[in-house]
Amino acid sequence: MLHKAFLIIIINKERLPERQKGKKIMVIGVIVVIVAILLVSNIKIVPQARSMVIERLGQYSSTWEAGIHIKIPFIDRIVKKVSLKEQVYDFPPQKVITKDNVSMGVDSVVYAKIFDVKKYTYGVEDPMLGLQNLTATTLRSVIGNMELDTTLSSREEINAKMQETLDKATDEWGLKVTRVELKNITPPKEIEEAMTKQMKAERERREAVLQAQAHKESVVTEAEGDKAAKIMAAEAERDAAIALAEGKAKSIELVYDAEAEGLKKIANAGVNDAVLRLKSIEAMKDVSDGRATKIFIPNDLGKSLSSFGVMGEMLGTAPEVKDEVDREDYRKSLVETDTKQQLEKDACFSNPSSNATTLKSVETNARNSSEMRQETER
Repeated sequence: MLHKAFLIIIINKERLPERQKGKKIMVIGVIVVIVAILLVSNIKIVPQARSMVIERLGQYSSTWEAGIHIKIPFIDRIVKKVSLKEQVYDFPPQKVITKDNVSMGVDSVVYAKIFDVKKYTYGVEDPMLGLQNLTATTLRSVIGNMELDTTLSSREEINAKMQETLDKATDEWGLKVTRVELKNITPPKEIEEAMTKQMKAERERREAVLQAQAHKESVVTEAEGDKAAKIMAAEAERDAAIALAEGKAKSIELVYDAEAEGLKKIANAGVNDAVLRLKSIEAMKDVSDGRATKIFIPNDLGKSLSSFGVMGEMLGTAPEVKDEVDREDYRKSLVETDTKQQLEKDACFSNPSSNATTLKSVETNARNSSEMRQETER
């Protein structure tokens, strides 16, 4: 038994260096694994639009921007992770008093972003709480210098003033206030009722003005339409009158052209004085057709009438006379007969006194024409 134990001890002694070597390898492997884990765990990737504040041994070391970074284990510490995007802060309504002592509630919205991560981390303990309180005090200060009507109608002015004031005040906090908006202004109920009545009265006034303007435009349009219609009617009447006058002028021109052409033809035909006198007697006949109340007898009527006897002798239609006395008596009787026939057809013989005077004048003209004829023959 002792022999066997002695052999076992000898064998274990021979294997001891191999065991120690395996333990060393194991320890080294563990150490490598631990180092790898530490390295991997301290490799940090910062996303876009974000930053990290790093402290080394309790002091500010650096600000990591977007990208890959390695943190020294047990020495470096990530203090704060912040977003560089623009943030929207909707604060609860604040009670404010206007210059004319009207109390109302105003709630605002502030748009801001971080431009300096170090100041944002170390400048104030709670930047959002500080921004909220600063917004409330600035809002009371700005609206306290305005009356109610100005406050309700000057939102843009209030927003600009608040944005300028908050931006200057938050520079030390690493914040940039980009915009401020008044979301709602709530006046007291009595003010709201008065404003409602005022708006209603204003709407009624505008409605009355619009109706009056519409009526005015309607009347003006109707008057302009009547004016245009009258102008068009007058122009149409004028055009018709011009056309009628042009037609009459053309008609008269054609008549005169025809008469001139007839006179040319008569002149070319060699018509003598006897024919012309016959035409004048026919014209006298047309004049005395019974519609005229007065007749103007030409001075040479006797010559015209006396020429009928001569024409009768020329044409051979007069009765044969033997001597000069009978010839003269025949001419007188012929003139008197023709004259009476012509005068009986005239409407002017309705008056006996004028008929007698006219007949006596015609007989005188006939005798004068006969005497002139005798003188010519002698």
